[in-house]
Amino acid sequence: QVRLAESGGGLVQAGGSMRLSCVASGSPFSIKTIGWYRRAPGNQRDMVALITSTGTTNYADSVKGRFTISRDSAENTVYLQMNNLKPEDTGVYYCKLKVWSGFDYWGQGTQVTVSS
Repeated sequence: QVRLAESGGGLVQAGGSMRLSCVASGSPFSIKTIGWYRRAPGNQRDMVALITSTGTTNYADSVKGRFTISRDSAENTVYLQMNNLKPEDTGVYYCKLKVWSGFDYWGQGTQVTVSS
């Protein structure tokens, strides 16, 4: 059973930085993509950044140039470095792993709050 555990959320002032981590346990294999999604208050869960099995990255327009996704394959860990945070970045951040069969695994989420 694959499990994803996010960490690193909290409260930060606008303009600050934060790094989120997502550790995948349970020997995930056949990974197609792993990424970060955000659910802002009152909104749906939207893609923030993802990285493919070949290392290709994709970002939401709102975070390009500020956020960086990276992975440590040996540790089954994906990071999201968030710089120059804005109040609109506030939300619950979820890690999602998609395998080639199409199945998605989700973490429980970590709250990020950016104060103005």
